[in-house]
Amino acid sequence: MTRGGIIFAMPTAEKLIGAQTANELADAIRAESPKQKLPALESAAGQLEGLPLRQRSDLLRDALLVDIGQDYQALASIIRKAAAGDESFKGWMMWPVTSAVAESAVADGEDEALDDALQLLRELTPRLSSEFAIRSLLRKDLDRALETIIGAWLVNSDEHVRRLASEGTRPYLPWAVRVPGILQNPECTVPILDALYRDDSEYVRRSVANHLNDLSRDHSELVVEIAGRWMSDPDVNTQKVVSHGLRTLIKKGNPAALELMGFSAANISATDLKLDKSVVVIGDAITFSAELTNAGESEANLAIDYVVHHRKANGKTTGKVFKLAVRKIAPDAETVVEKKHSFRVISTRRYYPGIHAIELMVNGVSVGQAEFELVADEVTSP
Repeated sequence: MTRGGIIFAMPTAEKLIGAQTANELADAIRAESPKQKLPALESAAGQLEGLPLRQRSDLLRDALLVDIGQDYQALASIIRKAAAGDESFKGWMMWPVTSAVAESAVADGEDEALDDALQLLRELTPRLSSEFAIRSLLRKDLDRALETIIGAWLVNSDEHVRRLASEGTRPYLPWAVRVPGILQNPECTVPILDALYRDDSEYVRRSVANHLNDLSRDHSELVVEIAGRWMSDPDVNTQKVVSHGLRTLIKKGNPAALELMGFSAANISATDLKLDKSVVVIGDAITFSAELTNAGESEANLAIDYVVHHRKANGKTTGKVFKLAVRKIAPDAETVVEKKHSFRVISTRRYYPGIHAIELMVNGVSVGQAEFELVADEVTSP
């Protein structure tokens, strides 16, 4: 992760939820409920090593449910006592806590428990977002949960609660279970987005944009319609929200999304795409460039992207789009685009030797492509 050109290492799962987290959680509960025995939670503290983050949270959640039992009211009472009495009851320990609250309410099954769990997640979300936990309640009774969210949370004075309304209902929230009802009825969360896209908090507005982008995976026409309504009466932040919400459609060259953002069809000619080398070693980089000319009679507003066509293990290729630049070009004017693309080894992508290609895209239209060979050296070979 980079900020301001400085590289920051992402925290490891051990730093976010480790043995110390489990022990601090146990201490926070015992501080306000000293008679509560927590053997399963104490045992789980020694079982976290080697597990990914979500499994760590699930392990501590299950331990809480074993120690406190499946009685929702008993669990909610203990959690509220801990929240009222211990200022350290916050941070990543809250993920298993809120998950336990939601799972216990679902197991109870009564409307009273579901309603109280929603209220408790709302109370706890400023300590660490309840966005993962709320998914269980949405899966159990989507209509009932949305009634509370839309009816009260959207006007809550706490930005964390308003963000929870948007983030917790995202169709493809990372790390979270899917909610079939939201995927099947994408319009059910539109009232949330309409209410929050002009929110005073950037924290909330960014969640709205990410939610809109999630919807665009399966419902591009709906997303463009929503964005068009917002842009017809924008405030100072609407352009940024919509731009971020349409980012996937823009990368895919969706004509309606491009036009909405001012990138209409343009008469652009391009020189052959030039590569600085024909063979690239895994771990090295390649630089490409091209000259673009506006052959039209009016100024052209250009969204310039490039696609790296990666070779897969089966010999086929798959393209990944990267943003390059946004430019305005006067009639008969020219502009040069140049980019250095790295093939350094990263944990989220595996490179396979063979023929690859780089393709230059302008307003969603291909204007040039060039091939090169990616090879493995002795160090990076499998």
